[in-house]
Amino acid sequence: MTEQEQKVLACELSALSVFRGILKHRTMTAFIAFLNTKERKQRRLELFGEFVYSLWEDNYSFSDFLYRAVCTDENPYIVGTARGKAIPTVLAENAAGELALFSKLTRIDAKELCASLNFEGYLPRFANEPMDFIQIYEERLQNIHRCGYGIFATAGMFRVEGEEILPVQAADNVSTDHFIGYEQERQQVYANTQALIDGKPAANVLLFGDAGTGKSSTVKACANHFASQGVRLIELRKDQLFSLSRIMGQIADNPLKFIIFIDDLSFNKNDDQFSMLKAALEGSASAKAQNAVIYATSNRRHIVKESFSDRATADDIHHNDTVQELMSLSDRFGLTVYFERPNKLLYLEIVHQLAQKHGITAEDLDVRAEAYALQKGNRSPRAAEQFINSLL
Repeated sequence: MTEQEQKVLACELSALSVFRGILKHRTMTAFIAFLNTKERKQRRLELFGEFVYSLWEDNYSFSDFLYRAVCTDENPYIVGTARGKAIPTVLAENAAGELALFSKLTRIDAKELCASLNFEGYLPRFANEPMDFIQIYEERLQNIHRCGYGIFATAGMFRVEGEEILPVQAADNVSTDHFIGYEQERQQVYANTQALIDGKPAANVLLFGDAGTGKSSTVKACANHFASQGVRLIELRKDQLFSLSRIMGQIADNPLKFIIFIDDLSFNKNDDQFSMLKAALEGSASAKAQNAVIYATSNRRHIVKESFSDRATADDIHHNDTVQELMSLSDRFGLTVYFERPNKLLYLEIVHQLAQKHGITAEDLDVRAEAYALQKGNRSPRAAEQFINSLL
């Protein structure tokens, strides 16, 4: 590639309009800097090394970087398509031209890029596989309801930090075949999620019951199971419920389906977040998105904690109404699923299947498992798993 060809390529990339957000990536910044520089040979080699180094996140593959950058870029073309808007002809033409340019980038190598340097020494290499981004992008547009775009094309589970929705690093990859027992309980959650995917009425779900029975794992396994069908999980802490209406607004026009997951939910009677969740559960326009459901877990059937002194107060004229409002929050969930602590028979069945899975054999397995549960203070799937892990 001659210096003039490099200059033209740099100008073409600098003029990106549809996928302009890709220019903010460190890799693209380093690549254009290398193409543009007219400094001495050593400086140009330094910039080339910086470009190759920046590819470490994508296994030192330029084509992998371009694929990730293109598929996760949030731009007017893909957003408009996702929302069913008419796309201006000129926007579609610009997008096609830029996608063709990205395809061209996947057909160059280190030797070609550095040909004009006339350098005989060692050059770092990078991987690059030819890709047809016009075809790739068209397929993603046709499957936008499953693939998503922007940040939601990068992962299946997300968390909220301040004003941002961020992918969960090292997300829990628990799967539906991880569980033993509680099939009926989990099936209710899966069926409700399938209804959401199918565009049918789907309920907000409260999973309540004893600790260690798999409530949180059920929600995460459900999200993992349906991720390929366009389901994304956004986890909210209780103290982040003030962000609920904003998040609902952000995802309302998205073609994906969302589970807003609130783990270990409980309130005191004066919690300010109570009204925000209540509005969302009751379908308030500002707090509910049609493509989202709320899945919450709690160890309590009645989410709001109440003491006997609360019932004895004389300050509230309509005290009975207030008590009923607090106690009925859980009733506002369209579906409640009870995860009961397992009896001895189910507990030992879980122990036996986990032992078989890990190749553990012991004549006194039942006795030791019961002793472990007694030490823990309860029988639960979590206790069974912890017992088996102690034998590994």
